[in-house]
Amino acid sequence: MRAVSFRSGRALLAAMSLAACSSDSDSGQILPPKTEVPAQGNPQEDTAISNTLRPELLAFTPELIQRLTVAPGFQVSLFAQDLGDPRMMAVAPDGSVYVTRPKKGDVVLLRDTDGDGRAEAPRAVLSGLENVHGLTLHEGKAYVATPTQVFAAALLADGTWGPHQLFVDRLPDGGQHPNRTLAVGPDRKLYISVGSSCNACAETNPEHATMLRVNLDGTGREIFARGLRNTIGFGWQPQTGEMWGFDHGSDHRGDDIPPEEFNKLLPGKDYGWPYAYGARQEDPVIDKPKNMTKQQYAAMSEPSVLDYQAHSAPIGMVFYTGTQFPAEYQGDAFVAMRGSWNRKPATGYKLVRVHFEGGQPVGFSDLVSGFLLDGGRAHLGRLSGVTQAADGSLLLGDDTGGAIYRVAYRP
Repeated sequence: MRAVSFRSGRALLAAMSLAACSSDSDSGQILPPKTEVPAQGNPQEDTAISNTLRPELLAFTPELIQRLTVAPGFQVSLFAQDLGDPRMMAVAPDGSVYVTRPKKGDVVLLRDTDGDGRAEAPRAVLSGLENVHGLTLHEGKAYVATPTQVFAAALLADGTWGPHQLFVDRLPDGGQHPNRTLAVGPDRKLYISVGSSCNACAETNPEHATMLRVNLDGTGREIFARGLRNTIGFGWQPQTGEMWGFDHGSDHRGDDIPPEEFNKLLPGKDYGWPYAYGARQEDPVIDKPKNMTKQQYAAMSEPSVLDYQAHSAPIGMVFYTGTQFPAEYQGDAFVAMRGSWNRKPATGYKLVRVHFEGGQPVGFSDLVSGFLLDGGRAHLGRLSGVTQAADGSLLLGDDTGGAIYRVAYRP
């Protein structure tokens, strides 16, 4: 599928008008439908708008995988099942796959020792951490996050972990977005995504709705960027080393605003939430901030680079560095769109490719879709984490179906 470049605001509104007639399908549309931001004085300015549609979850069976739609040359198979709520994943150099399970409060190890493409029975390497979510590996250590703490543990030779030790304490209480995610950047610092405590509000804790950064000895904790409602998926483009993240837009503004933002994450920048979104568009519902207008706040915020359909709910994200996919996929990002509960028709529920050219993003296309069934009234899973396996395939988590899928290229 050809990638299409677009932005919110000036270029996006023009592009959206061309896409409006086909935007409600779930078949790889990469431009959102036409949206209008209310002008000053419009009655919608102070009125929340919300549609609720929660597609029914179908009981998971391996046969349902055959109903998925994949990009040409790719196939999806079942890597693991009966995992409960697999969420974030990380892969060790030896191919071991570690998976957090927030409801079970543990991290499990998965291995495919016989090379048949299916993991053997999971083995717990950590337990007793309620709502454990974020996970990253770096230089022989594992880092995991609960809503308010980060722990570190040594990776042992047999794939198990040593005792976990407190690494970061007193993260802001969870609120509406309690799931913290972690990654170590090229600067050898640990980045911690902290979502907002609410849908749209003026936060009282300055560390809410931010990207935090801390040294690997636990010192130097700081706010790297702010105005990020819930940037669960983030990473560094391998060609440029630049940091990118996918942020969740606010709810209750209608079916098509605000968009999900694909942002270049820069130190010291404010990305606008809760007062602005996209290419410095003013939020139509929330009251203005103290000491300035929403227009002034929007003008000082960092605009998004690309925008995606509102309410798609981007979760896990990974940049591709493997060789199992064709060469043109090198340096592209893959994002698990968990899917909407507050849009009619439903959107998301797919694995999306972010196309990069010259180290910069230019558009989106679907890699795996079809998780929505029966015209969007049912779904066979909601996606969570995505990571690159040791062989270069992608592993895609589904925390409602309790499964992990393997996405591989088979021309």
